[in-house]
Amino acid sequence: MTSIREIRCDRGRSHYDRMNWVTYMQIDDKHHQRIATMTFSSVYPHYVTKVEKKGRTVVELHQVITWLTGFDDAKIAELIERKVTFQEFFSLAKLHPNAPLITGTICGYRIEAIENPLTRQVRYLDKLVDELAKGRAMEKILRAG
Repeated sequence: MTSIREIRCDRGRSHYDRMNWVTYMQIDDKHHQRIATMTFSSVYPHYVTKVEKKGRTVVELHQVITWLTGFDDAKIAELIERKVTFQEFFSLAKLHPNAPLITGTICGYRIEAIENPLTRQVRYLDKLVDELAKGRAMEKILRAG
């Protein structure tokens, strides 16, 4: 007997396991290293495209980034210009105290189950951008009570 828990896979099929809801995807050191060395400037245009395609603005995107990291518009522009890696980006950031309230799945991973702090922080940002693009209210995105 294998399971009490259902785990969703890419194709919508279900498997059972004894643990909590989680996707069956392994995160290894190679994955963490790839995220750490990826530049914020290489991902930022994709964030802009995603939110604008769904009718949101760059101003709203910056509001979300500012809430999570504490960076103002000038600092965001500077980090893009400098082509900083996510490792440096989040080492400079002052993460919002409510960031751990960001839960759920993004890119196939359950955020609260990610053990590597940097990978979790990058997924926090991905999740906030995703919620913005999906039209969620800003108050809810920013975990404001």
